[in-house]
Amino acid sequence: MVTILWLIAVALVIFGIYVIVARRDLLWGIVLIVLGLLVGPGGVSIFNV
Repeated sequence: MVTILWLIAVALVIFGIYVIVARRDLLWGIVLIVLGLLVGPGGVSIFNV
């Protein structure tokens, strides 16, 4: 489960960076990066309540 959450978090952060750089959409990029940080098993995780 930890590996799956880690992969999802990495994908969200990478896609967030892509959205900021390629599409020039700062708001959605920040939202995706924050979601990636919240889902990630390291640090804060919304699934470890």
